[in-house]
Amino acid sequence: NIYFSEYYSEDGNTYELRLIGKIKQQLNSDPTFRPEYPSPLGLRDFTQKAAEVTLGRNSRAILERQVLGVQTPGFSAAVRLGAELLRRLNSSTGAWRGPVYLSSPCDDSLAGIFQAAGYRDIRGYYYWDDKQRGICLERLLGDLDTAPERSVVVLSASAHYPTGADLCQSQWAVIAQLITKRKLFPFLLLPAQGLSYGDLEQDAWAVQYCASRGMELICTQSFSHCFGLYGEAVGHLLCISKHTSFLQSEADQIVRSLWAEPSAAGAHIVATVFNNPAHFVEWHDEMQHMVERCMLIRAVLKEKLRLLGTPGCWDHLTEQHGLFCRIGLSDQQIEFLSSRRHMYMLPSSCLNVSAINGCNLDYIAESIHQALTTP
Repeated sequence: NIYFSEYYSEDGNTYELRLIGKIKQQLNSDPTFRPEYPSPLGLRDFTQKAAEVTLGRNSRAILERQVLGVQTPGFSAAVRLGAELLRRLNSSTGAWRGPVYLSSPCDDSLAGIFQAAGYRDIRGYYYWDDKQRGICLERLLGDLDTAPERSVVVLSASAHYPTGADLCQSQWAVIAQLITKRKLFPFLLLPAQGLSYGDLEQDAWAVQYCASRGMELICTQSFSHCFGLYGEAVGHLLCISKHTSFLQSEADQIVRSLWAEPSAAGAHIVATVFNNPAHFVEWHDEMQHMVERCMLIRAVLKEKLRLLGTPGCWDHLTEQHGLFCRIGLSDQQIEFLSSRRHMYMLPSSCLNVSAINGCNLDYIAESIHQALTTP
């Protein structure tokens, strides 16, 4: 199985960062540490630091107090809370009336989350082109340009799932201009911040760029992947709005009805790292190693396929970023891999790059080659 969402080390096991393991041991042995429930909106130290590392400490939105941060039990919970808040904001101000636009393809759970929050009109915009094996910006812009004013556009800031193909900065500049012209609302996704480029701020560049243009937005985040805190599920909702007081009050009500309060353990670990410069450097180095290993796997797999003479161009393997990769296989080829080679991936031919290691790399390359060459 090479489609699970955790980061796997070279030995095939879920990876625990060394620093995180040490911090957990220190907290467990600290007699002064008393685990307590945080407020419904989460651990204040965590939400403040999460906003700073995403927007930059000197962000105009932060300085002007237009930022609301809410800790959530994971990424999906952040999306649900963001959708609920946006719907209530629309009921109060009429600012964003929908419909909601999702990328095609996207995480299968997104439509269900927005539907559960009360959205009925959910549409798709063109993102990935199977023939080009990349983003088709022209068709993406065409779909957004015809979207009704005040629609909600869900965009991946980095680590797009399931393709691993991210918009570059020049493409973001064009999209942001179109969003402003068409009066659309950007709902940004950061499901694995840090694991695309090995740097939190670089992964969040699109969020910073939109914020610098004075755009109101919602950004949903997860720190579970980059800290290896899968069991703790550390999510965060970041809102930039002129209505932060209203949103904070509404968020408190919604959280109390959905999960009451988030777990403090994972958020406390993240805040501990962000508040300690030495910890931050050590953690950042480990995270960069994870990203570099994924990029090396992509490069080696691409070279293996080239040496095997596998039909097609495989440049997209190294042009994509993050944990996930859309190989670009047909349904028939995916079925061949599962039935003949016992290699399993999502129907979209999405796989987790970190699950590839020195023991299975040759087998995976040969299997993909056979899927494309067997009559």
